[in-house]
Amino acid sequence: MDALTLFGLFAVTTMLVCYALEDRSHWFVLLFAVSCALGSAYGFLQGAWPFGLVEAIWAFVALRRWHLRPR
Repeated sequence: MDALTLFGLFAVTTMLVCYALEDRSHWFVLLFAVSCALGSAYGFLQGAWPFGLVEAIWAFVALRRWHLRPR
């Protein structure tokens, strides 16, 4: 497994874990947004720009959810 594949695995695993834990703390929503941005970077780096674009949109949606969520 090369470094790019490991980076992608880390990004999507982090997304899954943070999504599962979102109800526990608003910080998991922020971490989900960051992991979506990492997933987006992975998509663009590997040449799968549709995946990168969708993940970038998810990052903005999650960031907005974090911003609007009561602390």
